[in-house]
Formats: sequence, C-alpha cells, structure tokens
Amino acid sequence: MSSNSAVREIVIVGGGIIGCTAAYFLTRHPSYDPFQHKITLLEASKIAGGASGKAGGLLALWAYPASIVPLSYRLHAELAQLHNGAENWGYRRIHCGQLTAKGRTLGESSDQNEKLKKDHSVSLKKREKGALGKSTAAIPNELNWFSPDSVKSYHDMGDPTNTAQVHPYLFTTAMARLAEEKGVKIILGSVSSIDKSDNAVKSVTYSDKATSQTHTIAATDVVLSAGPWTKSIYPLAPIAALRAHSITIRPSKPISAHAIFTEISLPPNFGRTDTFVKSVRAHGKTVTPEIYARPNNEAYACGEGDTLVPLPKTTADVETDDARCQDIVDYVSSISDELRDGEVMVKQACYLPNVEAASGGPLIGETGVKGLLMAAGHTCWGIQNGPATGKLMSEFIFDGKAKSANIGSLDPRKVL
Repeated sequence: MSSNSAVREIVIVGGGIIGCTAAYFLTRHPSYDPFQHKITLLEASKIAGGASGKAGGLLALWAYPASIVPLSYRLHAELAQLHNGAENWGYRRIHCGQLTAKGRTLGESSDQNEKLKKDHSVSLKKREKGALGKSTAAIPNELNWFSPDSVKSYHDMGDPTNTAQVHPYLFTTAMARLAEEKGVKIILGSVSSIDKSDNAVKSVTYSDKATSQTHTIAATDVVLSAGPWTKSIYPLAPIAALRAHSITIRPSKPISAHAIFTEISLPPNFGRTDTFVKSVRAHGKTVTPEIYARPNNEAYACGEGDTLVPLPKTTADVETDDARCQDIVDYVSSISDELRDGEVMVKQACYLPNVEAASGGPLIGETGVKGLLMAAGHTCWGIQNGPATGKLMSEFIFDGKAKSANIGSLDPRKVL
C-alpha cells in the first residue's frame, strides 16, 4: 500500500474480534515500529460489546470460506500456545455433532417420555451438509446429558483434530489488551465519517463517548471492521444485519466437551405445563438450537436469527427479546434434564453481519479508495476467522498485499 518504513497513522474502526485481531497482528508484524506507526482503535460502545462477546466461539476446519479457514484455525492454536489461551480464554479441542431428537413437554422426566409417541425464523447457516459424518443410532457415551428417550439419531461433524472453541468475549478482550500492551490506543467513540482527499483517506471523525465532543484524527490507513455497522459508516458496503439471541446455562451436572447442532421435533402440546403456563409464542414443529458446552460447567445455546428489529445505533442499544431467549431455554430443556434443571445465567442478543452479494462473504481487502481497507461480513464465523483476517489486514498495510492466503474471491472491490 506504501513503504513499510514510512510514518503511518493507522485507524481501526470497530472493537469486535476483527478490529482487535487486526490491532494485535499489526503490532506483531515485523515492520511495525511504535515510534513510526501510530495505531488507534475506535469503538462506539465497548470492546466485544456485540456478537464478538456474545457468539458461541466455535472453531472448525470445516467452516467457511475455505480460503481463510485453515490459516485462522492454525493461528488460533498458535495464539493459545503463545498466550495461555486455555487459561485466559477457554481454548480447547472438542467434539461436534448433529443430534436429531424428539422434544418432551416440559416438566416430564426421561421415564415419562413414553407419553409422547407422536411428533407432530432465519437460519444462521452454520451447519453444512458436507460437515456431516456418518449417521448412527447410538449416541456417544459422554453425551449422557441428553435424554436417551429423546435421541433419534446422531451424526459426527467434527472431533478434536478439526474442531475447537474459545470464549468469544474473553478472546476478543485479550486480543485488545495484548494490542494495547504493544502501543495501540483504544478510544471509545462513534465514527461519523471517514474523510477522503483525491480518493485517498486522510482522516477519521468521531464523537467521544464520554464527552460527546467531536474529534478528527489523521489517517494514512483505515481498517473498516465495524461488523453489521459497516454500512452505516460506509454506505456502499453491502452488509446487512441479522439479530441472534442466545443464553447461557449452568447445568445441574457437568457436561462433556461437545458442540451440538440439534434438530428437535416438538410435541403438539409443547409448553411449560409444569407451571401451567403455555408458551406465549407459537413454535415451529421443528427447532434447531445449537448447544456448546464450555469449560467451568457452562452451556451456551443459540436459536434462529430474525430481522424483526432494525439495527440500533450501537451495541449498547441492542434489544433482547426475553420470549425468544426463553424459547431457547425451553427447547434445550426438552431434551436434557441437566439443562432443564440448571440455572439460566444470561439472556442476550446481538447482530451478525451478512454480505448482500451473490459471492457471499466476508469482504477482506482494498476498497478502491487508497488507504481504506474493509474487513466485514463474517456472518456466524467471525470468531473462527478473526485471526486470519487480522493477520491479512496487517499484511495489506505493511506489505501492500495479502501474503498468508489467497483471498481474491473475498475482494470487496468486486461488490462495491
């Protein structure tokens, strides 16, 4: 992009996983010189305040797109080894599978399930047919936290050789902290414009969160990594927002290290009959929550996405629909006594960034404006693909091109 020995004013817009890994890898690039290179990260509300703090944290070699997944998966392992990720952000290798099950009316135990002999929103698109392994009627022994009467079939999707996990909030904030230690300045403020001159970036204007005062900082390079908010800053970006709800539960008993994609057939009388309160919302006949066991006896579960509520101004303004969260609780409780009898710890919502283009996403690379790079549209695989994206951003800025992966298919200029 320009000589790596030149004085540079680098501004990263967005404090999610992409912005934080970009900051981290910029400070680890061989050409980085804190005396010549100033790096500022601008975040509107708080680091990891959006999906980067509320996602599931699944890592997989069978994720997409194939052009960056192997690189990012390897970088996750290297980062965990270098910075004690097992302790600091819950990095571990896990098993993954798809479970087809018959839900029980809530309040019934496994031995009561004989009463239910008949089975009578927007997909997050995480499970691919190619990821499914051999189907088996037998469920692995360690998945004894699912009701055996409910399980209909099980498919292997991944194992510890190709599947892992992190705690997204802990991982993202760790990347931010490690970048700060090497000289990155983090400012909480909402970006209002990326200013240009002769089709090249020259500055970024933002409103300080604490004082509401407007400031403009010089920029030779700008990394636009604002997730679903990318379009509000750069209207040409074909990035849409999908709201997703999730919960965390402390199970009544420890559960095994698995990520489970479910397909649950609900009974006609599904509802909270144990308390004589029926669900206030209609349910589909089949629901597909994802369940990720985490270290320290925690289970994360998420449901389908929706577009009912427009993207708010910042992550701090995201509305959580308690009924949608309760649905997730009810769905996973219908197939697991350990989850049903556990304690619901968190109910939350976030917005995922999707690329509105036939080519799909994410969009990583130059925009056609000198010095302006885009790294957005990572859908539900942002945590998985964050390290690769961050490393590639550092290469675009200091080497003038992507060197670690062939990402021509992800070039933003194809859709801008």
